[in-house]
Amino acid sequence: MTPIQAAILGIVEGLTEFLPVSSTGHLILAAHAMRLSGDAVEAFEIVIQAGALLAVVWLYRARIGEILAGIFRNDAGGRALLIRLIVAFLPAAIVGFLTHSWIKEHLFGPRAVAIALLVGGIAILVVERLRHRVREPIAAVPTEIPVMGALFIGIAQVLSLWPGTSRSMVTILAALMIGATPVAAAEFSFLLALPTLGAATLFDWAKHHHELLGPEMGGPLPLVIGLVTAAIVAVIAIRGFLSYLTRRGLVPFGWYRIILGILLIVLLWSRPGALA
Repeated sequence: MTPIQAAILGIVEGLTEFLPVSSTGHLILAAHAMRLSGDAVEAFEIVIQAGALLAVVWLYRARIGEILAGIFRNDAGGRALLIRLIVAFLPAAIVGFLTHSWIKEHLFGPRAVAIALLVGGIAILVVERLRHRVREPIAAVPTEIPVMGALFIGIAQVLSLWPGTSRSMVTILAALMIGATPVAAAEFSFLLALPTLGAATLFDWAKHHHELLGPEMGGPLPLVIGLVTAAIVAVIAIRGFLSYLTRRGLVPFGWYRIILGILLIVLLWSRPGALA
């Protein structure tokens, strides 16, 4: 892997990790387009998520401070948020641990991504249409999300184990469905990324760190470039997404997913080896 290829993947990761378009799906497509493949490349796509997580830590350091206060100083708000994040984290953590190898073997490819992009886009349009008809939001901040609502978000997050689905998409949609405002839903999704993606990153790092730092990947430089690039771009993407979400909602992302999914399906149907 060259430094330029690493930077491209870092940009893709930072730009898409917290948007409802699937960072994993876009990374798989970008890697295939650059003719990058193998276990080390797949691990690289997971580990550079740590860069995007640093962006969340920086932007939401006040919320993280509240959580730490809930642990060490018995702060009620911080403790409530921590409980909700743990409840939401556990379903995907358990299912992901049990199915990790199977998912990588069978679903890390353009065909699975294309299907997930299309289905996810339709889901966004349906939920956005229905949520405005149901009721007024009941949770303006993450701590107002009920514990059972957090469990519902966590169960929805299991769907994101299918590459191309988007962890951000399913968690934000689930939070909207239980009555969170768009900003509260996005903020809870971003904070939930810390344990969820953190666990996945540590798992793949422990399993593949020798390959990630080895000559096959060009040494440690590409990984450093990918992490730094992902962190910088993710900060910009999160700020822009929150501003856009309050003005336009998720519908444009739904149409983007549908169009991209259809284009990929047509490409794979007409030229089966195009993304092989």
